[in-house]
Amino acid sequence: MSELSLQITEDMKTAMREKNTVALGTIRMLKSSIKNAAIEKGGANAELDDGEVIVVIRKEVKKRQDSIEQYESAGRDELAAKEKEEIEVLNQYLPQPLAEAEISKLVDEAIAEVGATSRKEMGQVMKMLNEKVAGRADGKTLSQAVMAKLS
Repeated sequence: MSELSLQITEDMKTAMREKNTVALGTIRMLKSSIKNAAIEKGGANAELDDGEVIVVIRKEVKKRQDSIEQYESAGRDELAAKEKEEIEVLNQYLPQPLAEAEISKLVDEAIAEVGATSRKEMGQVMKMLNEKVAGRADGKTLSQAVMAKLS
């Protein structure tokens, strides 16, 4: 079992003892999503490594961000607030995000390594960049940075 999965399990036990319903519900949902991703990957006994767990957590954060937009546009601020609380719980498990300057530097390095000169090579640059970033920045931010440099 990955180190991150063990931490999530321990945090779930802590949330139970503290009767923290928001954290408990969010962590239970997260464990379920991780288990489902593991089953999709390799069957009932498969387990995910830390990198794959981070991908699952990012997906869950993205779902909540989308829900917040919908709730706020519908005037359901109480539901949006609940989603924001859940995002705070999920963000505890994500690595520290990269600063804009760090992203820019990594984009420059990836473009130089690939030798990209146009947007046609964007896929190669993104592949290399995703390996270097290792989950510390979302794909949308990275692709915007690459497009700005390859225009």
